[in-house]
Amino acid sequence: MLTSVPVAARPDFGISAVSCRADHTRWSAPEVRADYRVVLVRRGLFRRRAAGVPADVDTTLAYVGVPGEEESFAHPAGGDVCTSISVTPRLWRSLAGDSGPTARTIYIDPRIDLAHRRLLTAARSDDVDYATAEELLGLLSTVVSRGATGPTPLGNASVDRDRSLVAAAREAIAEGDPSADTLFALADSLGVSPSRLSRAFPRHLGVSVTRYRHRVRIGRALDRLEAGETSLSALAADLGYADQAHLTRTMRQYLDHTPTALRRLLAPAPESAHP
Repeated sequence: MLTSVPVAARPDFGISAVSCRADHTRWSAPEVRADYRVVLVRRGLFRRRAAGVPADVDTTLAYVGVPGEEESFAHPAGGDVCTSISVTPRLWRSLAGDSGPTARTIYIDPRIDLAHRRLLTAARSDDVDYATAEELLGLLSTVVSRGATGPTPLGNASVDRDRSLVAAAREAIAEGDPSADTLFALADSLGVSPSRLSRAFPRHLGVSVTRYRHRVRIGRALDRLEAGETSLSALAADLGYADQAHLTRTMRQYLDHTPTALRRLLAPAPESAHP
């Protein structure tokens, strides 16, 4: 029995937790998918056959699927649990370019394993449009670069152009431009791929675009709290957080204090009474 549960979904990508409870050595009937996808195993193993080539896929080996490819599966060891990442052709090309097909299987070293786990952790948060998207792009960029047969777009970035890109992105975030509501929309408004935007920030500022955006929003939150803001739910909504709980978790993560505690810390000291 195969079950697939969506973990995070946006127009450009989908992340699903796929579980299979099966125990058979025979190959399944051939099937054809229309999406680009990367499938990483969390537990167990299975066999996949594509283009007539079989592969044993477990926690140390991921597979890359491409549109129109015929594939079959076998489960000789029982069940397995996987993370299936599906992306649009446009997003895939922004990562892989037109350099030719990537390798169909990718060795999952400890760094990619950690990136996989970080992605799942981010997907459990309320910040799909930045934190989850950025972890996803980092993981996919590594997987694609490992299997690429030629140069990829990410290897052709200009330092000067990326500096200008970061400046433009910072301005959009600082001004609260609606295009900065999501990482993908921000990249699209600046005419670059989301991966390039994501990589440019650490190179020039030493922090991710997600952390930079949090820095700006936290600064605004502190301004409001210092001014005596009483409605934390309104504050969270105005700053673009999913809800008050999301705002509270973020403030605690970055400042070790809740908004309520910060409001007390920033309150003006009462004037001393004079006799």
